[in-house]
Amino acid sequence: MFGIHDLPLFLVSGLLLNITPGPDTAYIVGRSAQMGWRGGAAAAFGISTGCLVHVFGSAIGLSALLTASATAFAVVKWAGAAYLVYLGLTQLLARRHDAAEKNTAIAAPVVLLRQVFWQGALTNILNPKVAMFFLAFLPQFVAADAPHKPLAFLLLGTIFIVNSTIWCLGVAVVAARAARGVRRSSAALQWLNRAIGGLLIYLGVRIALLEAR
Repeated sequence: MFGIHDLPLFLVSGLLLNITPGPDTAYIVGRSAQMGWRGGAAAAFGISTGCLVHVFGSAIGLSALLTASATAFAVVKWAGAAYLVYLGLTQLLARRHDAAEKNTAIAAPVVLLRQVFWQGALTNILNPKVAMFFLAFLPQFVAADAPHKPLAFLLLGTIFIVNSTIWCLGVAVVAARAARGVRRSSAALQWLNRAIGGLLIYLGVRIALLEAR
């Protein structure tokens, strides 16, 4: 259908790629430990949303333009790096809330979940490495003479993202349960916030050092 071939191989490859630990998994685990499974789920859905943007970009040729244009690549790269470093520094410099602040901030969890979702989405959207991945991976399973390549890209990308989201939600639940004791300790949470901040800064530096191929 749509010129797609070797679909079973695609599914197996996608599964192996999804279960391989990476920065996205680390971000989901960190948010799950910090905020419970809802925080991990928000991070997972945000990351999946960012991936979906890249799949659409691959389908309509934007990813090809990004990898072909040094200027476009540099703009996205530095915007993504600056955003991640900013988020990391925000986490590192955040002060611990006292009990009174927690009791009065009734609407805070909703705001925080939104922030986690959009941080996950923008982390992926502003990462040219993700665009390069989909541009290199998806065409391997679409025939060169396929009459509807954009539709084939969208279908394969959607399958990949659905499977990835299911896996990431499972990771969020497991991580949240494993970190129940951590969330009861304000000191442990403070160190966890610093770890997440350090992870975001590390990702920002990695993006800044990324070179177009």
